[in-house]
Amino acid sequence: MNASIRLIRILLLACLLGFSMGPSSYAASETAAVLDGESTIRPLPEHGRVAVEIIRDLKGNHYRKLLIDDDLSSKVFDRLLEDIDPSRMYFTRADLGQFERYRYRIDDSLLRGDVSIPFKLFNRYQKRLTGRLSFCLGLLEKGIATIDLEKDEHFETDREKARWPEDEKELEDLWRKSLKNEVISMMLEGKSAPEVQKDLSKRYSSQLKRVEQTTSEDAFQIAMNALTSCFDPHTTYMSPRSSENFSINMSLSLEGIGAMLTSENEYTKVVRLVPGGPAEKSGQLRPNDRIVGVGQGAEGEIVDVVGWRLDDVVDLIRGPKGTPVRLKIIPASATDEHQTRIVKIMRNTVSLEDQAASKDIIEIDRDGRKYRIGVVRVPTFYLDVKAMQSHLDDFKSSTRDVRRLLEELQKQGVDGVVVDLRNNGGGLLHEANTLTGLFIKTGPTVQVRSADGYTETLYDRDPTIVYQGPLAIAINRLSASASEIMAGAIQDYGRGVVIGETSFGKGTVQTLLNLSRGQIKVTTSKFYRISGESTQHKGVVPDLAYPAVTSSDDIGESSLKDPLPWDKIDPVPHTLYGDIQRYRDRLESLHRTRTASDPDYAYVTEMNDYLKKAREKTNVSLKLSTRIEEKKRSEQERIAIENRLRKAKGLEPLASASEIDLDDDKNDEKPPKPASEDAELVECAQVVADMIELAGKGPVQAGGNKAP
Repeated sequence: MNASIRLIRILLLACLLGFSMGPSSYAASETAAVLDGESTIRPLPEHGRVAVEIIRDLKGNHYRKLLIDDDLSSKVFDRLLEDIDPSRMYFTRADLGQFERYRYRIDDSLLRGDVSIPFKLFNRYQKRLTGRLSFCLGLLEKGIATIDLEKDEHFETDREKARWPEDEKELEDLWRKSLKNEVISMMLEGKSAPEVQKDLSKRYSSQLKRVEQTTSEDAFQIAMNALTSCFDPHTTYMSPRSSENFSINMSLSLEGIGAMLTSENEYTKVVRLVPGGPAEKSGQLRPNDRIVGVGQGAEGEIVDVVGWRLDDVVDLIRGPKGTPVRLKIIPASATDEHQTRIVKIMRNTVSLEDQAASKDIIEIDRDGRKYRIGVVRVPTFYLDVKAMQSHLDDFKSSTRDVRRLLEELQKQGVDGVVVDLRNNGGGLLHEANTLTGLFIKTGPTVQVRSADGYTETLYDRDPTIVYQGPLAIAINRLSASASEIMAGAIQDYGRGVVIGETSFGKGTVQTLLNLSRGQIKVTTSKFYRISGESTQHKGVVPDLAYPAVTSSDDIGESSLKDPLPWDKIDPVPHTLYGDIQRYRDRLESLHRTRTASDPDYAYVTEMNDYLKKAREKTNVSLKLSTRIEEKKRSEQERIAIENRLRKAKGLEPLASASEIDLDDDKNDEKPPKPASEDAELVECAQVVADMIELAGKGPVQAGGNKAP
C-alpha cells in the first residue's frame, strides 16, 4: 500500500518542466524606510518565521543532506555576494572587509529567525546602485561630447571573476567605462549622440525610480535563494507574488508569448520556449536571447527594460490574447551587445492541441532504392489530467497521440521511425513511462530514488508493442527530464539509436511546499536509468553526435551552480532488444562521411567556431573607431559563412548583415518546417536507413520488422 501511495505521489508531483526559471524579484507592500538620511530596507516581522520554515523544509525534505553549519554559512555568504553583485561593480574591497565578519554567522542567525545580515549586504548594494545611476546621469547631463570616444582604453565585460574595485574612486572609473561602452554600443546600432544621450538618461532615470520602489520582499527572496541554491539550482523560495506567477506558468492560462524568463545581471534572458506557444511558433525567439526592450502593439514605443525587475518585464510582455507585442532582443547568436533585433509576437494562450505530437515522412533515395522513414515529433509529455480523472474515454495524452501516429505511419508503409525529442523540456513522468512502453513489450523504464534512500522502479506493464521496427531518438541540449528518461531507456534496451547532442542533464524531481508566506520548491528525488546511471548532470550521451548548436557552458545542468552530482545505483533486470553497439562504429563512419560534405553541418560548425571566438573576447576596446572596424570585420566574417551555405544550396548571396535575419521579421507565425527540410532529421533518417542495411534487411514491410 505504501509503495502504491508513493508511486501515485511521484506520478502527480513529477511535472518536469526541465528548466529552473531562477529566482525572481516580486514586489510586496513594504517599501524602503528612511534611516539616518539613507534609504534602508528592513525585514518584515514574518520573514524570520518563514526563514525558519524554509530551513525546516530543506533539512527534512531535500535530497542533498547538508548541515546548517559554518561551512554552509560561508557558502551562503559567497552566494549572496555573487547574487547581489555578480558583475563586481558595486562592492569594493573595503566593503568586503566589513562584510567578512558575517561569513560564519549567517547559519546561527537564520536558525533563530534573524535575517538581518543579508539585509545589511543588500542595503549597501542599494546605496551603491543609487550612486552608480546618479553618477552616470551626471556624466550624461554634461553631454556625450564630453566623453572622449577616441581615448584608447578597454573595459572587461565578463566581470564574474574580475578583481573587486579597491575603493570608490576605482569604482567610479569602472562606472565611467561601463557608461562609455554603452554609448559606443548604441552608436554601433546607428543611433546619433543626442539619441544615445536621451535613451541612456531615460534608462538610468527609470532604474533610479525602480530602486526607490524596491521592497523588503525583494531582499528577502534574494537572501533565501542564496540559501536554497546552495542545496541545488532547482530549489527556490517563491514569494507570494512569485508563487502566483509560477502557478500561471504551470497552467499556461494567462495570455503571453509562451517563454520562461530569468534575470541575469541587468538583463531578462529567455530560458526556454513553451512547446506550441506563440514564441516557438514565431521562430523568432530562442533560448539565451536577452530582452532589452518591450513595445505594445505594432507601433507602440519600445520601452527600455535593461535593469528592470523580472516581474515588471513579465507584466509588460503579457497582455490580451490576439494582440502583438514587440521585443527588442540581443540574440543568443550576437557577438556584441549592439547587435539587436526587433521581433513581433502575437500573444495567445497555449493549449494541449498546440503541444500535440505530429508526424511526417522523409524519403531516402539510395541508388534507386527508396526508404520511407517516419518522423514523430513529441514537443512535450502532456496529459489532460482533469479529463482522465473524469473518466472520459477520449482524454488527450502524448502516449495516445503517438500510438495513433505510429499506427498511421505503419499503414503508410514506413521502413523505420525517428522520434524527435529535440527541445522537449519534459512533462509528466507518467507519460514518459507509457510512451516508452509503445516500443517495448513490458519492463522497467526509470528508477526514482527519494531523499530517504527508497528507490521506486516504474514499469511499463502493457504487453503491446505498437512499433517494433528500426528506431532512432533525436535529442539536443534542450531535451530534459522526461525526454532524458525515454531516450535513456531506449538506449539501455538497445531498442534504438540515440542521435544528436548530449541532453540537458536534469535528473531531479521537485515538490512544491506551502509556507506561511509563499512557497518553496524543493528537490526531493533523483532519476536513474534502468542501467543504474543517473541522468543528472551528465545527461544522455548520444550514440551518434552532431555539432552542438548551443554551448554546454550556457545551457544545461552542468552550466548551473551546485547541481546534484552524477552517480550510479544498482541496475534493474531488463530485456535487450538488440545490440546497437555492434553496428556503432560502422554507423559512426557512415554518419561522419555524410556530414563532412553536408553544407548545413559545415555551417553549424563554422558558426560555432565564429561565436566561440567572438565570445572569448571579453576585454573590449573603448575607442569608437576601433569598434567600428571590429564590427565591419565581424559582419564580413558572418556574411561569408552565410553565403557559403547559400551558395551550396543554390541561393543568391547576401549583400549585408542586415539581410541575414530579414526573413524572421516578415511573419508573426511560421508554419513548422517540413522534416525533409530539417538537416538534423534528414540525417537521423539516413542513420535509420543505415541500420536497416547493416542488419541485411533491405526494404522492410510495414509492421513486420524488428529492431536490429
